Amino acid sequence: MSRLGKLPIELPSGTQAKLEPGFIIVKGPKGELKIKLPEAIKVEFNDKEIKLSIADQADGKQRALWGLYRSLIKNMVVGVNEAYSKKLEINGVGYRAAVSGSKLTLNLGFSHPVVYELPAGIKAEVQENNITLSGIDKYLVGETAAQIRRIRKPEPYKGKGIKYAEEILRRKAGKTAVKTEK
Repeated sequence: MSRLGKLPIELPSGTQAKLEPGFIIVKGPKGELKIKLPEAIKVEFNDKEIKLSIADQADGKQRALWGLYRSLIKNMVVGVNEAYSKKLEINGVGYRAAVSGSKLTLNLGFSHPVVYELPAGIKAEVQENNITLSGIDKYLVGETAAQIRRIRKPEPYKGKGIKYAEEILRRKAGKTAVKTEK
Protein backbone atom coordinates (compact mmCIF):
# COMPACT_ATOMS: atom_id res chain seq x y z
CA MET A 1 0.00 0.00 0.00
CA SER A 2 1.30 3.44 -0.91
CA ARG A 3 1.98 5.54 2.16
CA LEU A 4 1.67 8.79 0.23
CA GLY A 5 -1.23 7.74 -1.97
CA LYS A 6 -3.61 7.03 0.90
CA LEU A 7 -3.17 10.50 2.46
CA PRO A 8 -5.95 12.97 1.61
CA ILE A 9 -5.16 16.24 -0.17
CA GLU A 10 -6.55 19.29 1.66
CA LEU A 11 -8.21 21.92 -0.53
CA PRO A 12 -7.70 25.46 0.86
CA SER A 13 -10.58 27.92 0.71
CA GLY A 14 -10.96 29.47 -2.74
CA THR A 15 -9.65 26.33 -4.46
CA GLN A 16 -11.90 24.10 -6.54
CA ALA A 17 -11.23 20.71 -8.06
CA LYS A 18 -13.37 18.94 -10.60
CA LEU A 19 -13.20 15.72 -12.56
CA GLU A 20 -13.65 15.51 -16.31
CA PRO A 21 -13.40 12.22 -18.20
CA GLY A 22 -9.76 11.20 -17.83
CA PHE A 23 -8.64 14.54 -16.34
CA ILE A 24 -8.61 16.39 -13.02
CA ILE A 25 -8.75 20.20 -13.06
CA VAL A 26 -7.71 22.37 -10.11
CA LYS A 27 -8.65 26.08 -10.03
CA GLY A 28 -7.39 28.61 -7.53
CA PRO A 29 -6.62 32.30 -7.08
CA LYS A 30 -3.42 32.13 -9.20
CA GLY A 31 -4.81 30.10 -12.12
CA GLU A 32 -5.90 26.69 -13.35
CA LEU A 33 -3.98 23.43 -13.89
CA LYS A 34 -5.08 20.21 -15.58
CA ILE A 35 -3.56 16.72 -15.54
CA LYS A 36 -4.47 13.47 -17.29
CA LEU A 37 -5.24 10.58 -14.92
CA PRO A 38 -4.48 6.92 -15.65
CA GLU A 39 -7.47 4.57 -15.65
CA ALA A 40 -6.22 2.72 -12.54
CA ILE A 41 -6.59 5.83 -10.32
CA LYS A 42 -10.00 6.59 -8.80
CA VAL A 43 -10.67 10.09 -7.41
CA GLU A 44 -13.19 10.98 -4.68
CA PHE A 45 -14.12 14.49 -3.52
CA ASN A 46 -15.14 14.98 0.13
CA ASP A 47 -15.59 18.11 2.23
CA LYS A 48 -12.63 20.21 1.11
CA GLU A 49 -10.37 17.24 0.40
CA ILE A 50 -9.44 14.88 -2.42
CA LYS A 51 -8.83 11.16 -1.88
CA LEU A 52 -7.20 8.84 -4.40
CA SER A 53 -7.58 5.07 -4.56
CA ILE A 54 -6.66 2.21 -6.86
CA ALA A 55 -8.50 -0.92 -7.90
CA ASP A 56 -5.79 -3.54 -7.26
CA GLN A 57 -3.68 -3.13 -4.09
CA ALA A 58 -1.45 -6.07 -5.10
CA ASP A 59 -0.31 -4.54 -8.41
CA GLY A 60 3.03 -2.78 -7.85
CA LYS A 61 2.68 -0.52 -10.87
CA GLN A 62 -0.72 0.76 -9.72
CA ARG A 63 0.61 1.41 -6.21
CA ALA A 64 3.51 3.42 -7.68
CA LEU A 65 1.14 5.49 -9.83
CA TRP A 66 -1.09 6.04 -6.79
CA GLY A 67 1.65 7.82 -4.84
CA LEU A 68 2.93 9.66 -7.91
CA TYR A 69 -0.43 11.13 -8.88
CA ARG A 70 -1.21 12.08 -5.30
CA SER A 71 2.02 14.12 -5.25
CA LEU A 72 1.31 15.66 -8.65
CA ILE A 73 -2.20 16.72 -7.60
CA LYS A 74 -0.88 18.07 -4.29
CA ASN A 75 1.68 20.17 -6.25
CA MET A 76 -1.16 21.48 -8.43
CA VAL A 77 -3.19 22.50 -5.36
CA VAL A 78 -0.19 24.28 -3.82
CA GLY A 79 0.72 25.92 -7.15
CA VAL A 80 -2.68 27.49 -7.80
CA ASN A 81 -2.61 29.04 -4.31
CA GLU A 82 1.06 30.07 -3.98
CA ALA A 83 3.30 30.33 -7.01
CA TYR A 84 6.50 28.25 -7.12
CA SER A 85 9.79 30.05 -7.66
CA LYS A 86 13.37 29.14 -8.47
CA LYS A 87 16.41 31.42 -8.14
CA LEU A 88 19.44 31.33 -10.40
CA GLU A 89 22.73 33.21 -9.95
CA ILE A 90 24.99 34.43 -12.73
CA ASN A 91 28.71 34.56 -11.87
CA GLY A 92 31.41 35.92 -14.17
CA VAL A 93 32.92 39.19 -15.35
CA GLY A 94 30.58 40.81 -17.87
CA TYR A 95 27.90 38.14 -17.45
CA ARG A 96 24.43 39.67 -17.16
CA ALA A 97 20.76 39.09 -17.92
CA ALA A 98 17.79 41.24 -18.93
CA VAL A 99 14.08 40.53 -19.31
CA SER A 100 11.82 42.13 -21.91
CA GLY A 101 8.31 40.67 -22.11
CA SER A 102 8.63 36.90 -22.44
CA LYS A 103 12.27 36.96 -23.58
CA LEU A 104 15.28 36.53 -21.34
CA THR A 105 18.48 37.93 -22.87
CA LEU A 106 21.70 36.48 -21.45
CA ASN A 107 25.21 37.82 -22.05
CA LEU A 108 27.43 34.94 -20.96
CA GLY A 109 30.77 35.44 -22.69
CA PHE A 110 29.69 34.01 -26.03
CA SER A 111 30.22 36.03 -29.24
CA HIS A 112 26.50 36.87 -29.21
CA PRO A 113 23.78 37.35 -26.59
CA VAL A 114 21.60 34.28 -25.99
CA VAL A 115 17.86 34.98 -26.19
CA TYR A 116 15.73 32.47 -24.27
CA GLU A 117 11.97 32.45 -24.93
CA LEU A 118 10.14 31.88 -21.64
CA PRO A 119 7.27 29.35 -21.80
CA ALA A 120 3.70 30.50 -21.21
CA GLY A 121 2.93 30.73 -17.49
CA ILE A 122 6.51 31.50 -16.41
CA LYS A 123 7.56 34.97 -15.25
CA ALA A 124 11.17 36.07 -14.82
CA GLU A 125 12.66 38.90 -12.79
CA VAL A 126 16.29 40.01 -12.91
CA GLN A 127 17.99 41.85 -10.06
CA GLU A 128 21.73 42.45 -10.46
CA ASN A 129 23.11 38.93 -11.03
CA ASN A 130 20.03 36.97 -9.85
CA ILE A 131 17.23 35.56 -12.00
CA THR A 132 13.98 34.61 -10.25
CA LEU A 133 11.58 32.37 -12.18
CA SER A 134 8.02 31.93 -10.92
CA GLY A 135 4.87 30.14 -12.02
CA ILE A 136 2.06 27.89 -10.82
CA ASP A 137 3.32 24.66 -12.44
CA LYS A 138 6.14 23.19 -10.33
CA TYR A 139 7.43 21.00 -13.15
CA LEU A 140 7.53 23.86 -15.67
CA VAL A 141 9.35 26.20 -13.28
CA GLY A 142 11.99 23.56 -12.51
CA GLU A 143 12.42 22.54 -16.15
CA THR A 144 12.79 26.17 -17.29
CA ALA A 145 15.41 26.80 -14.60
CA ALA A 146 17.31 23.68 -15.70
CA GLN A 147 17.25 24.74 -19.36
CA ILE A 148 18.55 28.22 -18.52
CA ARG A 149 21.30 26.72 -16.33
CA ARG A 150 22.25 24.38 -19.20
CA ILE A 151 23.11 27.37 -21.42
CA ARG A 152 26.27 28.03 -19.37
CA LYS A 153 26.88 25.55 -16.53
CA PRO A 154 29.21 26.71 -13.75
CA GLU A 155 32.76 25.60 -14.34
CA PRO A 156 34.72 24.08 -11.42
CA TYR A 157 37.83 26.32 -11.47
CA LYS A 158 36.47 29.87 -11.16
CA GLY A 159 32.76 29.13 -10.75
CA LYS A 160 31.76 31.19 -13.80
CA GLY A 161 28.35 30.41 -15.26
CA ILE A 162 24.72 30.03 -14.15
CA LYS A 163 23.96 28.11 -10.97
CA TYR A 164 21.01 27.59 -8.66
CA ALA A 165 21.02 29.98 -5.68
CA GLU A 166 21.14 27.09 -3.18
CA GLU A 167 23.67 25.04 -5.19
CA ILE A 168 27.11 24.45 -3.67
CA LEU A 169 29.92 24.16 -6.20
CA ARG A 170 32.91 21.91 -5.67
CA ARG A 171 35.89 23.97 -6.73
CA LYS A 172 39.06 22.44 -8.15
CA ALA A 173 42.61 23.61 -7.64
CA GLY A 174 44.31 24.88 -10.81
CA LYS A 175 47.68 23.92 -12.27
CA THR A 176 49.60 26.46 -10.18
CA ALA A 177 48.52 24.71 -6.97
CA VAL A 178 50.11 21.47 -8.19
CA LYS A 179 53.45 23.11 -9.04
CA THR A 180 53.88 24.71 -5.61
CA GLU A 181 53.51 21.42 -3.75
CA LYS A 182 56.80 19.97 -5.09
